[in-house]
Amino acid sequence: MNYFPDEVIEHIFDFVTKQRDRNAVSLVCKSWYKIERFSRERVVIGNCYAISPERVIARFPGLKSLTLKGKPHFADFNLVPYDWGGSVDPWIDALAESRVGLEELRLKRMVVSDESLDLLSKSFLNFKSLVLVSCEGFTTDGLAAIAANCRFLRELDLQENDIDDHRGHWLSCFPDSCTSLVSLNFACLKGEINLAALVRLVARSPNLKVLRVNRAVPLDTLQKILMRAPQLVDLGTGSYVLEPDSESYRKLKATILKCKSIKSLSGFLEVAPHSLPAFYPICLTLTSLNLSYAPGVHGTDLIKLIRQCGRLQRLWILDCIGDKGLGVVASTCKELQELRVFPSDPFGVGHAAVTEEGLVAISAGCPKLHSLLYFCQQMTNAALITVAKNCPNFIRFRLCILDPMKPDPVTMQPLDEGFGAIVQACKKLRRLSLSGLLTDQVFLYIGMYAEQLEMLSIAFAGDSDKGMLYVLNGCKKLRKLEIRDSPFGDGALLKDVGKYETMRSLWMSSCEVTLGGCKTLAMNMPDLNVEIINENDQMEYVDNDEQKVEKMYVYRTLAGPREDKPEYVWTL
Repeated sequence: MNYFPDEVIEHIFDFVTKQRDRNAVSLVCKSWYKIERFSRERVVIGNCYAISPERVIARFPGLKSLTLKGKPHFADFNLVPYDWGGSVDPWIDALAESRVGLEELRLKRMVVSDESLDLLSKSFLNFKSLVLVSCEGFTTDGLAAIAANCRFLRELDLQENDIDDHRGHWLSCFPDSCTSLVSLNFACLKGEINLAALVRLVARSPNLKVLRVNRAVPLDTLQKILMRAPQLVDLGTGSYVLEPDSESYRKLKATILKCKSIKSLSGFLEVAPHSLPAFYPICLTLTSLNLSYAPGVHGTDLIKLIRQCGRLQRLWILDCIGDKGLGVVASTCKELQELRVFPSDPFGVGHAAVTEEGLVAISAGCPKLHSLLYFCQQMTNAALITVAKNCPNFIRFRLCILDPMKPDPVTMQPLDEGFGAIVQACKKLRRLSLSGLLTDQVFLYIGMYAEQLEMLSIAFAGDSDKGMLYVLNGCKKLRKLEIRDSPFGDGALLKDVGKYETMRSLWMSSCEVTLGGCKTLAMNMPDLNVEIINENDQMEYVDNDEQKVEKMYVYRTLAGPREDKPEYVWTL
């Protein structure tokens, strides 16, 4: 290929879209490195502290799309302090100063300020897409700046964010000339909005395909929206409390019949279940259904709805569906590829809405299933072995038993053999989360068979350092390892410190790691940031190497120790 002109090679590189493949291409030779450097437009940074924004911009001057992740994954479980860090401000400052042609920004678990959103909206004339997932720190004033200044905005996607609502009129800030919206999602907002402004915005957006609204949008407004946007493909409803005999309900039902393109349905944040039949006509063509925020949809009403959805490929549901409901899913949704079952009451004592029976039924009825998140009260080895046989194509398998150290209720044995069957049968498994009573044996199985595993989450598991060592020695492609409340200590941490150079990060909390072990790791591996999180005023013990560390976060970095850490974070 070196005989081809650079322009031809660059054109070929355009067909290499995955970041991992682009990285590999850049390592072939100096010529390819240079071509790839100037032609790459999309960059994904899995840890915002792994590299400085200036270095990224210098490497990729043609950057148009940037994805950034901030806080560790365990922040989703309230294990990372609120003010730990992860601010996007330095990145937006650097991007604005460099005058790159940024068009897309996707942030996850980051702290976003109104000031940074304002700067973003005014610095990039062709900015088109903002996606914020599990972010915090900003208000609707920041959204107003994006709406007012980003004249070519195509996508504004707000998922699971903690947003302060200063005023409900941010939608009014979209100028009348804004007709480019393709995707608008503000389902996570809690406050009121300007309903008339929303209707006008939808009416002048002929290419709008995705619309997910919050609970402040009543059904009569949704009916007006659907009248003006029958081309929607992805719909998220708000408050749905109409009576079936009302005039508004009849109008909505007639309007829904005209929406022939909807493939994804979500929302129902407030719902009158007996009014759900209005949506039955579009259920026939749905490929995605998300009812994870719809506790009002349950029992026979939920099962009737599921029976209408024979083409589903993706289903997010609450565990109030029960094993019987999952049996209906299994018999109805033969094309199902992704299933997430969330707890409706994660602290409910004795509440056994779904068990191993429902999971076995799903595995038998949905042979294409490859991604699972399953919250349940109990699980058996026999069930997991059956699931492994029925669904060998799992790439993500996350099982959360709400009583985290519960054994097999039938045999009272650890769940080692069941999870061992999963990793042995599922050769493409990339992400795995474990729970239940587990010994070192399960980690031996993981190290032996999970050759493609990239992310492993462990809680309340293992007997000794051997368990962690089995994983570190066996899983050659492991990138992220997160452990909590497990008996792994300095022996496992320090046995092969070179392994951490090939990983993105290691999180350990409430384990047996000591301050001395962390110091040794930091001394031997200067390219790693070793952070100790001391929320309980334990800094007075910093000279005691035997002191156990409550939380440790280790990550590879080219930027050195970060400068924005709070006082309770100690970088070794």
